[in-house]
Amino acid sequence: QVQLVESGGGLVQAGGSLRLSCAASGIIFSLNTMGWYRQAPGKERDMVANITHDGTTNYADSVKGRFTISRDNAKSTVYLQMNSLKPEDSAVYYCNARRTTLFRTYNYWGQGTQVTVSS
Repeated sequence: QVQLVESGGGLVQAGGSLRLSCAASGIIFSLNTMGWYRQAPGKERDMVANITHDGTTNYADSVKGRFTISRDNAKSTVYLQMNSLKPEDSAVYYCNARRTTLFRTYNYWGQGTQVTVSS
């Protein structure tokens, strides 16, 4: 049974920082691309950042220079360090695990954690 459990969300003032964590179980963590997505009310779920199995990172333009994604394969955990937070960063943040094999793509989601940035 695959589980992705996010933590670290909360309420923070603009300019502040938060660190999200996502602990994975039931998957071969080191083989997965791990990502963070976010969804604000009335909007689509968008990719924030991801990190491949070999450590290559990708970021949405809106968070480049402010957010940092990292992974600890020994702990099966992915992190998202969020600095210089803005009110527009407010959303539910979801952890994602994805792995593509020759036959199919495996795609898993966490339950989400709320991030609220006050102005």
